[in-house]
Amino acid sequence: MILIKSARELDKMRESARITQCVLNEVINHIRVGSTTYELDRIAEQALAQYDALPAFKGYRGYPASVCVSVNEEVVHGIPGKRKLREGDIVSLDFGVLKDGYYGDMAVTVGVGKISPEREKLLRVTKESLLRGIEQAQPGKRLGDISHAIESYVVNNGFSIVRDYVGHGIGREMHEEPQIPNFGEPNTGPVLKEGMVFAIEPMVNVGTYKVKTLADGWTVVTRDKKASAHFEHTVAITENGPEVLTWQKTT
Repeated sequence: MILIKSARELDKMRESARITQCVLNEVINHIRVGSTTYELDRIAEQALAQYDALPAFKGYRGYPASVCVSVNEEVVHGIPGKRKLREGDIVSLDFGVLKDGYYGDMAVTVGVGKISPEREKLLRVTKESLLRGIEQAQPGKRLGDISHAIESYVVNNGFSIVRDYVGHGIGREMHEEPQIPNFGEPNTGPVLKEGMVFAIEPMVNVGTYKVKTLADGWTVVTRDKKASAHFEHTVAITENGPEVLTWQKTT
């Protein structure tokens, strides 16, 4: 992985992350009953067109769309298509941007109309687990501190952590070392240093942590077909602690 060593590099990372956040917010604003997942992908591409930037996922290892749109039991990498959103669905949106040689990456899960109390709790716990992991992204701490903070909060709330997919370093490449598991022991793993930038992204399931990939070669689903949620931020480790690059004032 690279270390961000200059203010100029960090500003480029901030801009990629800001664009990622702005585009994803636009997609969220268009989620409603009856929308197709393909329409959400088109909205993202239209929103991105105002920036001199590229969708990070489209064409990556053959992925055919700009946004990963995963519904209900779909964990990650759902391919946009004809599926219409229904009342009570939850929709995970994973989106990345390449701008001036640097990447931004972000994911959120939102409800469609009124969702069940169980799914409300799932979204709340997954988002909070991400924030607890981010709190540990401090110089001098260890990677396992991030992982343990996420896992312990999720498990204590009765849910399970996906183990087959993890977070990652990010910068000039979308996926850089190190991998960032959402499970593990505190005070283990590499020491965190100023200039590291991570995409931290817990994926949390209502039931089993076990997943499988569908025949399309991309869409990952829970083995028990119970719901899953996914939240992600791009986070820089600074001398003052974590800076969430995909969590900026955009107005």
